[in-house]
Amino acid sequence: MAENRYVEDRYAGGLYGLLIGDALGVPYEFYMAQELPSYEEIEMQPPAGFRKAHSGVDAGTWSDDGAQALCLLDSLLACGSFCLEDFSHRLSGWYEKGLWAVDNIVFDVGIQTGEALSAYQAGLAPEKCGLLRPEGKGNGALMRVLPLALWHRGTDWELAADAHSQCLITHGHVCNQVCCALYCLAARYLLQGLDFGRSMERAIGSLREIYSKMPVYEQELEWSVRPEEPWEGSGSGYVVDCLRSAFMVMESTDCYEAAVKRAVLLGNDTDTTACVTGGLAGILYGFQSIPKRWYHMLKGKEEAEGLLQKLRCTS
Repeated sequence: MAENRYVEDRYAGGLYGLLIGDALGVPYEFYMAQELPSYEEIEMQPPAGFRKAHSGVDAGTWSDDGAQALCLLDSLLACGSFCLEDFSHRLSGWYEKGLWAVDNIVFDVGIQTGEALSAYQAGLAPEKCGLLRPEGKGNGALMRVLPLALWHRGTDWELAADAHSQCLITHGHVCNQVCCALYCLAARYLLQGLDFGRSMERAIGSLREIYSKMPVYEQELEWSVRPEEPWEGSGSGYVVDCLRSAFMVMESTDCYEAAVKRAVLLGNDTDTTACVTGGLAGILYGFQSIPKRWYHMLKGKEEAEGLLQKLRCTS
């Protein structure tokens, strides 16, 4: 029973860590680091006088990051496997009708994502939509991929392959696929109880083995992601920088609150950096580590809890 509670705490930590990190970062999006409030003042409700990035959005609201992650989890639970067509249909439902968005309101859409989903709605095959911008390397697929790691029971190779595939509808470039695969493998090893450093070692080693016969993917891992170099990032929307930023923060913090606040304080794409970081920190430190003030402020958590309960039944 104790082991089951431990596992459930990590699953809840991952999902809520993602959603709460996203919501925490929403008010500060697009600001430079030097323009942000102090560490102590970073809250879902910014300090008086700070102009929120999305003025009409209530505190505690997740953005496109959280909504798309829930679309992915919903699809996995409904289909029992990753299905690109079903997932693409749910993303289209989010884009058009606000599926899994808080109060069904879509207030933030990446340019590449909007173009890809518009093309999908016009009839383009989903595996082609993410290549409308052949060199598009935004973080729009990375921000939503964590539920795949929470749900998956296959081999590392199978998890990496599904992480690649979920990119195709919006961000098909191999660089995006590699970043998502590494992130999912890191999350998997955190779920198994390893610390962050050991999880990264195992994830990198496993991915190198997988890519040993996939030279294009291997090149992206070694030349773009650069796992041999210190993890450093600036919180931008470039997928490699977003991934490296999250890993940098994870290495330098020791609790969930510090991790997501430090992610926000990088500035730039604050909601996504905190979302990507928050998912990993939530797994590592568990749901119980997430400040209750943030959980209570989170909007839409009743709907998210329904998906989490279904996920628990599959684990």
